[in-house]
Amino acid sequence: MAESVEDRVRKVVVSLLKVPGEKVTRESHFVRDLGMESIQSVELIAALEEEFDLEIDEDEVAENVNFGQAVDHMTKVVG
Repeated sequence: MAESVEDRVRKVVVSLLKVPGEKVTRESHFVRDLGMESIQSVELIAALEEEFDLEIDEDEVAENVNFGQAVDHMTKVVG
């Protein structure tokens, strides 16, 4: 069975931020809950581009402050 978009985004977030997977919920705020620093937001975009083999408009994702928003955006972009 293919991984869902949510599972793939979670895998990238867990790897980049070095947090346990169970800590990454749809409500998890990247900075407040997961400890993401500003440079890591750029790294996250690059890692998601690599995972999904596509280019992401940084302006569109700038407003994604929590994991659920990022998943919803990637779901929309992937189709």
